[in-house]
Amino acid sequence: MEPKKNPKANVGRNSGLFFAIGLALMLFLAYYSINYKTYDKSDIDIGQLNLEEELEEEIPLTQQIVTPPPPPPPPAAPEVIEVVEDEEEVEETVIESTEVDQETEIVEVEEIEVEEVEEDIEVPFAVIENVPVFPGCEKGNNAAKKKCMSDKIAKFVNRKFNTELAGDLGLSGRQRINVIFKIDKTGNITGVRARAPHPGLEKEAKRVISLLPKMKPGKQRGKPVTVPYSLPIIFQVQD
Repeated sequence: MEPKKNPKANVGRNSGLFFAIGLALMLFLAYYSINYKTYDKSDIDIGQLNLEEELEEEIPLTQQIVTPPPPPPPPAAPEVIEVVEDEEEVEETVIESTEVDQETEIVEVEEIEVEEVEEDIEVPFAVIENVPVFPGCEKGNNAAKKKCMSDKIAKFVNRKFNTELAGDLGLSGRQRINVIFKIDKTGNITGVRARAPHPGLEKEAKRVISLLPKMKPGKQRGKPVTVPYSLPIIFQVQD
């Protein structure tokens, strides 16, 4: 007995394919439903842009400052011309010619002697080659003569200075007088200056320094020169 069904009409032969398609379709629908989102209309309302409104720009008002024209210059003063009568006689200056002729007597000019003016050179006491020599300090080298001169001047001032003058002037305590003088190229004391707390002390210091004896002048390169000397005088007034 022969079967009545057509072998090509077997429905079960493609069941696996249909199952796979249905499974894929179900997975797609499940994924879409999970990720599906909804939004409120108020949240997504971005408003409307009205392009018809025109931007009004405020233009600042400027006012042009009108400067008044400068005043006209004052009229020029009329020139006053004074007419002077030409009656005065003008003496003409005659310039004599300096040219000489054969009849001009030539006078011989004697030789002119030019005197050399020696400059008054000052050399500091600390660097002079040969220091001024105080009477009694002729022996020794340059350093020994310096020390001897300083000691002699200090003893001379201590002996001649009136120390009671500070008390008479109402001064007390330690008194300092700065004295500057020069030993010129002849050995004399010149240019005495003093600075002290009281004019009376300055006057006394000048008097004492002017009494210093004449010295042998200092020399620089074998020539006598002026040597400035500074001397501080310090004494204590007994109360």
